Amino acid sequence: MANITKKVSWSSRGDESGAGEGTPLLNGSEPRVPAQLSGGITVCQVGRLSTVDLEEEITTEEDSARGRPKEIPHNEKLLSLKYESLDYDNIENQLFLEEERRMSFMGFRCLEISRWVVCGLIGFLTGLIACFIDIVVEQLAGIKYHVIKENIVKFTETGGLSISLILWAVLNSSFVMVGSIIVAFIEPIAAGSGIPQIKCYLNGVKIPRVVRLKTLVVKVCGVICSVVGGLAVGKEGPMIHSGAVVAAGVSQGRSTSLKRDLKIFEYFRRDTEKRDFVSAGAAAGVSAAFGAPVGGVLFSLEEGASFWNQMLTWRIFFASMISTFTLNFFLSIYHNKPGDLSNPGLINFGRFESDSMEYNLYEIPLFIAMGAIGGVLGALFNILNYWLTIFRIRYVHRPCLQVMEAMLVAAVTATVSFTMIYFSNDCQPLGPDHTEEYPLQLFCADGEYNSMATAFFNTPERSVRSLFHDSQGTYNPLTLGLFTLTYFFLACWTYGLAVSAGVFIPSLLIGAAWGRLCGILLSSITSAGTSWADPGKYALIGAAAQLGGIVRMTLSLTVILVEATGNITYGLPIMLVLMTAKIVGDYFQEGLYDIHIKLQSVPFLHWEAPATSHWLTAREVMSSPVTCLNRIEKVGTIVDTLSNTSTNHNGFPVVVQVSENDEPAKLCGLILRSQLIVLLKHKVFVELARSRLTRRKLQLKDFRDAYPRFPPIQSIHVSQDERECMMDLTEFMNPTPYTVPQETSLPRVFKLFRALGLRHLVVADDENRVVGLVTRKDLARYHLGKHGLEELQLAQT
Repeated sequence: MANITKKVSWSSRGDESGAGEGTPLLNGSEPRVPAQLSGGITVCQVGRLSTVDLEEEITTEEDSARGRPKEIPHNEKLLSLKYESLDYDNIENQLFLEEERRMSFMGFRCLEISRWVVCGLIGFLTGLIACFIDIVVEQLAGIKYHVIKENIVKFTETGGLSISLILWAVLNSSFVMVGSIIVAFIEPIAAGSGIPQIKCYLNGVKIPRVVRLKTLVVKVCGVICSVVGGLAVGKEGPMIHSGAVVAAGVSQGRSTSLKRDLKIFEYFRRDTEKRDFVSAGAAAGVSAAFGAPVGGVLFSLEEGASFWNQMLTWRIFFASMISTFTLNFFLSIYHNKPGDLSNPGLINFGRFESDSMEYNLYEIPLFIAMGAIGGVLGALFNILNYWLTIFRIRYVHRPCLQVMEAMLVAAVTATVSFTMIYFSNDCQPLGPDHTEEYPLQLFCADGEYNSMATAFFNTPERSVRSLFHDSQGTYNPLTLGLFTLTYFFLACWTYGLAVSAGVFIPSLLIGAAWGRLCGILLSSITSAGTSWADPGKYALIGAAAQLGGIVRMTLSLTVILVEATGNITYGLPIMLVLMTAKIVGDYFQEGLYDIHIKLQSVPFLHWEAPATSHWLTAREVMSSPVTCLNRIEKVGTIVDTLSNTSTNHNGFPVVVQVSENDEPAKLCGLILRSQLIVLLKHKVFVELARSRLTRRKLQLKDFRDAYPRFPPIQSIHVSQDERECMMDLTEFMNPTPYTVPQETSLPRVFKLFRALGLRHLVVADDENRVVGLVTRKDLARYHLGKHGLEELQLAQT
């Protein structure tokens, strides 16, 4: 281990919750004091490294006197102990095998039909939510812009446009204040796009409250307020998160928040099934946002899901198709066009004409060069947002400060927009077939409108559509250059606020602006009358380059843009642009989602183990010694083990007999904390089983009813007499857990752990004796850094 660079840094204190429902990251709460188990029970640490906690002890009096800290020290070179893993491996105990044997062929067919029904419901409800968001945003934004436009027209003639500026800033701040309050005070996990959190969930990390009903409500209301409030945000990220929440709820056939159980889909109440449905929900969200069912499937595969199979692909595609159809159907009714399903999705880019979208082979190098520019600009965006997020973590951690910052950004956005429009002299003729939604004349002549207002005085989606489709000469180069510069910094400042917001549309808007600028410049330096450098064509390439440079997506984003624009001609150039943007951007900085995952100290497992980790073995990365339980164990020992707050383990190897001198014992199974809690709750004791001749046998339904919010051990009452009873774990443990020898290399352990979605991997010696246990944090703490293979520290953050 001497060749590994160890990173030690300051970390804030957090309260580690046993059920995975801990307080939000970096909340400054005090950790529990480690305690040792009585009775000589061996304790397994979560990782072989000790927990980093470099802060001085603060007494209660000092803490109350100081109040909440003004600064929270933080460093992303840490792994948080507050995150638990999900159980993506089926527990094949005797109860499970008996249920599978009893199930007939027709029963398995019914289960498969149920999966398709659930996916259909996910797509339908996700489409309804997208339709609701679109209609409400359109109505509220229309009212806001109409009021501001009338005010500007009035004071342009009489003077006093400062009143219009104040009105614009106040309206923006009011909407954003509402959206920020519900996020900061009611459900903080609803902040941002939600894509990093869903990505972590599908990777196998349990993010507290990420798929709750309250999170969905706050997410939907928050994104409406953010978009109407004029922030540089989009609706697509929150739609992906919303679809995932819908999937997690529908697939369980009940709501734990509302305490309503419909007694359906009970078989799907486990992490394995729930994960697949959440993948479908994320894809349905993409499909509803962009009208891209195939792109949704590829997005879920490329950016979200860590585990995949062939049948899941078709079910996810079905959910995506239903989502798009539902959205288009209800929007056609809303727009009084029943049966017109031509609307491509929530984000309407419009259809490109084939003639204007032709390209020549000599333009390919130009597109690749634009991809490189997008990679550089995307890396700059990510670097700036990274340091801004660090600043927010340290200083803007109180909810009231978060709301104030969001309102400040809203006011500044309105002020900058008004100033840019006020000083712009880019006036364009207002033809009879104009597409501008809210044209502003301001100081332009009669029959003309301010071109800068088309970009700023509009929702971001309509601005993107305008840059894609407006005729040549609609914008002058200075307007596009100034808009790109200002909107770039506004979008960078906005992402990470305590509001529900996405980054797709702002990225596309920035890229479309400088891409159209490139098209205009190319037209100006070539022969007069040339038509090959169409501004709309280069706006599309620039949009793809900028978005690819920020989020580093390739295949899925290509298909999404092709489906959203309705033209497959540019499939190859867009793919080349996105690959170039990713290669160039990765040279400087990671993608935006990966940055925010790392900043949250999540034990995220990437596709492959670090390249230089082959010399590490399971013996060196495993947690040891391990807390083991006997096949027939004393109840008091189990209660004490589960109550130990210093370790808070979630999996325990079951051995034939724990030796008195703590030597390794032969493995015979593995049992989870959640299973033991259910057994204690139902008092499945050997002595009681003998005395009760008619006692109901415990079934898998009892475990599914307790899922996913298993009660804490503190809520289970065990009397002193019951502590002396014995518990037989044979029927409930997994008798065939995955094991590896001690000499297994880290890449092989990593591949086995990640591909199978494991939560625990037992390390055994040649005689099948337990010598260690590998968990997610043991693997995630190794990564390739600037100084070679680095080992992260575990921290209570």
